[in-house]
Amino acid sequence: MSPALPEGDAAPDDGRLPPSAFEGVSDRTFGVYLHVPFCTVRCGYCDFNTYTATELGGGASQNAYADTALKEIALAAQVLPPRAVQTVFVGGGTPTVLSVPDLSRMLAGVRDAWGFADDIEVTTEANPDSVTPQSLQALADAGFTRVSFGMQSAVPHVLATLERTHDPRRIPDVVRWARDAGLAVSLDLIYGTPGESVDDWRTSVETALDTGVDHVSAYALVVEAGTRMAVQVRRGELELPDGDDQATKYELADDLFESAGLHWYEVSNWSRTPQTACRHNLAYWRGDDWWGIGPGAHSHVGGVRWWNVKHPRAYADRLDRGLSPAAGRETVTGESAVLERLMLGVRLSTGLPLDVLPAGARRGVAGLIADGLVDGSAALGRDAAVPRLVLTRRGRLLADAVVRSLAG
Repeated sequence: MSPALPEGDAAPDDGRLPPSAFEGVSDRTFGVYLHVPFCTVRCGYCDFNTYTATELGGGASQNAYADTALKEIALAAQVLPPRAVQTVFVGGGTPTVLSVPDLSRMLAGVRDAWGFADDIEVTTEANPDSVTPQSLQALADAGFTRVSFGMQSAVPHVLATLERTHDPRRIPDVVRWARDAGLAVSLDLIYGTPGESVDDWRTSVETALDTGVDHVSAYALVVEAGTRMAVQVRRGELELPDGDDQATKYELADDLFESAGLHWYEVSNWSRTPQTACRHNLAYWRGDDWWGIGPGAHSHVGGVRWWNVKHPRAYADRLDRGLSPAAGRETVTGESAVLERLMLGVRLSTGLPLDVLPAGARRGVAGLIADGLVDGSAALGRDAAVPRLVLTRRGRLLADAVVRSLAG
């Protein structure tokens, strides 16, 4: 079960945005997110807005999805004037369950609508068992520059608990195939799966690093209500690890990544150089602009956020009738905007300039330094011209607590 859509104001049927959304537009980057809401199998921990063939129901077609998405792209082009797209990210679901020609047509639709920056980053997510050397080369030929593989673990029993279907021995192959095609590669890992030992986690991290990739994401498993795994936990069939276990695994991964030359740039992301960081995700954390295409996709332009109807059938129906698929929207201003900037910006290794914090929050920084959660040198401006709030590694483990402290 995917999470419920947030509450908000009614969105106009034509998708137009208020004039305030276009103020300062030249100071923000612009990206496009393309959501592909299909998977061959739903993993037990997954609560994303995705559907298998049996879940999809009548009135929605995977084969027709690219044409439906192109209708929203056309609507978006009427709302937003020409503006070079710096990044495109195709996520899901499993985007590569669609054919390369369909993915290519969607990408071409974005290019035709706004135009691409010369150094555009175009990423697709993929399962290791959903690609071949030929399909990866075709993606590169279509304009994709980067692929993010859902590796999750290198240990068979951990993958089985997560209900992942790929063979972990395939990981070095798919990384090599992608690189041979000229694609940059990222690997996604999950730690904290029930039954995963510290040695299991070490095996997964070392296996990822042995491929020589320049980017790794590592996320703590969160078991969401309504998923099969949540039911298994409630019944006592699976036992979740405690917070100390997850902290140990995070610290182990950070040590191994650093030793291999990958440095954290966001709490859950490590990159070999600033150039190999995921620019699309950085735009999210920096509060830049993006349009999310697809059912359940979220968008943000100039402080205006909106979200689409969730089911592919409802999404297709609205677009077939010439209506925006947006289900609701909100404008983030005032204290909410400050809190959001704090919540997102504090996760970055570059941190936040102290002068963007409210006065009360700035007074609390000294206590966070004393507690070992915030880097004292950065806060005092010793490492840069502008004093900044930068988390220590302990602070990364307690990032939510840091935000609560500053926001309180």
